[in-house]
Amino acid sequence: MNVAEFRAVLLADPGAALHLMLPDGDFVPAHFHVTEVGRVQKDFMDCGGTRRSVVSCLLQVWVANDTAHRLTAGKLASILNLAAPLLGSDDLVVEVEYERDAVSQFPIAFAEMTPAGVLFHLGRKHTDCLAPDKCGVSGCAPASNGAKSGCC
Repeated sequence: MNVAEFRAVLLADPGAALHLMLPDGDFVPAHFHVTEVGRVQKDFMDCGGTRRSVVSCLLQVWVANDTAHRLTAGKLASILNLAAPLLGSDDLVVEVEYERDAVSQFPIAFAEMTPAGVLFHLGRKHTDCLAPDKCGVSGCAPASNGAKSGCC
């Protein structure tokens, strides 16, 4: 889900409560705070020597002991609007950063309106070889003949 889609969901029912469902079916506690809205740019070289760049909108979510706190869809839309000049684009993919055992980032897979409010389903990120054509095998294993493939 990109920033424009995310904002549209929030503005569809500004008074709605927000719920975040993790990929394993657990929920982020309802009293979460959004402590940061950031534009994150990752510039890197893949294992085949191609230079790449990925830019996203990252919402950092934090849970405090103020269990009465609730963030509405409209309030989060206002926070997102404050960050618009920083983000620079409504096409950025939105991800949620949340800490349980470790700090993890989850793309927002989709949203649904429920009687309890807006439910955002968080997806998983996966690692993968970005240069399979240079590696010559799926799974990005080193060349069996010892030749330098530039991969793994």
